[in-house]
Amino acid sequence: MTTKLKLSVLLALLASSAAHAQIYKCQLPGGSVEYTDTNRGSYCKPMDLPGMTIPAPPRRTAPSPRNAQPAPVATPGSFPRVDSSEQRARDDDRRGILDEELKAETQKLNDLRREFNGGEPERRGDERNYAKYQERVAALRDSISRSEKNVDALKREIANIR
Repeated sequence: MTTKLKLSVLLALLASSAAHAQIYKCQLPGGSVEYTDTNRGSYCKPMDLPGMTIPAPPRRTAPSPRNAQPAPVATPGSFPRVDSSEQRARDDDRRGILDEELKAETQKLNDLRREFNGGEPERRGDERNYAKYQERVAALRDSISRSEKNVDALKREIANIR
């Protein structure tokens, strides 16, 4: 084995070894030298390699909680401003739209609850198979849950308007 090859094998072993792993230089009976990370008996001697430690990975900072509010960002002086009366008009328009959506969603929720009939909706003519009836009941239950969540979200949005 050439000297360059021996050196490259040694460097590869050093790079791949763990931070506290020991490297051994083994002088085999045939006269060849082998570098390894396993002790092969009386042929091998541990190598002292000062300064060859692998640094620990950098510490990660703890992620911020999901509910944490981001720090407010300063508005640049050149950023366009909206007149307070115009902003009030925009907020009123938004509130009107959200109120209409809330009324429509509330009406939809009431219709779904009426059709659901406390968990026992009336069977239709095309539901001779009980499995089809159960599928419709499950779909109604999911629709009611979704509609309730929509109503809650709309109420939160209306409450957030200035």
